[in-house]
Amino acid sequence: MIDKDEVKESIINISRHIFTRFGFRKTTVDEIALASRKGKSSIYYYFESKEEIFQAVVEKEAEMLKQEILRVTGEVDSPMQKLKLHVITRMQTMEKLANFYSALKDDYLSHLDFIDKIRRNYDQDEIQMMERILKEGCENNEFQIEDTHLAAVAIVTALKGLEIPLFWGVEEKDTERRIDNLIHILFHGVLKR
Repeated sequence: MIDKDEVKESIINISRHIFTRFGFRKTTVDEIALASRKGKSSIYYYFESKEEIFQAVVEKEAEMLKQEILRVTGEVDSPMQKLKLHVITRMQTMEKLANFYSALKDDYLSHLDFIDKIRRNYDQDEIQMMERILKEGCENNEFQIEDTHLAAVAIVTALKGLEIPLFWGVEEKDTERRIDNLIHILFHGVLKR
């Protein structure tokens, strides 16, 4: 017996690779059907449109990123180490999730109603993850932050703006050094003490 959820998940996984390779604009449902070894009508049985398939792909990648950040930060005790791992994992994993990254950055995709919702939901999730780290650091007397929510928003906003210039295409050893410097500036600022 065919498990509909398994078939749908298979279509999403195959579509991830096709959208990554060709982008949203150039990908067709025919290509997805061919790669899935299904008829086009079978694809439309599970999804109403190419947009709905792309939405499922982007939502899956957003969840993959969130789960990876939660996994690595859950493996350490120190809030400072969690913060560092959050940033490193975010940058390294984001680079592998081309569809999610396109959904976040590509203005062409803004016309799709679900894109703004996915962007807002992921931003909220990331701010919550960051705020939990900051609160833990305050509770452990490692951090001194008056408003952890505002600090989390500021850090997440900074990370979004620094993705490409600081991290992409940089060797791993340089990435860690850059993150250490970024965290140092975040926590100690640039003012002379």
